[in-house]
Amino acid sequence: MTAMDLDRPWALHAQVALRPEPFGALLYHFGTRRLTFLKDRRLLAVVQSLAEAPTARAACLSAGVPGNELPCYSAALAALAHSSMVVGRPS
Repeated sequence: MTAMDLDRPWALHAQVALRPEPFGALLYHFGTRRLTFLKDRRLLAVVQSLAEAPTARAACLSAGVPGNELPCYSAALAALAHSSMVVGRPS
């Protein structure tokens, strides 16, 4: 899977519910009925801030993701985009 474009704006899909848990979070897509586990609390912070951040990169940086870890978070966000948990939003 390729990394996602961190310089675009993204958000949770409108049909996705996010439930924080001690280990991270559960994401449930009511349209596809897919359940996804986030096992990284920093990734949870990124996902929660996507809708307000101007770009995914800005969401990562505001969640405290160091620059050298951006490729890992980009891959994780790409997997969420591939499963329609997160979607691009207009610029």
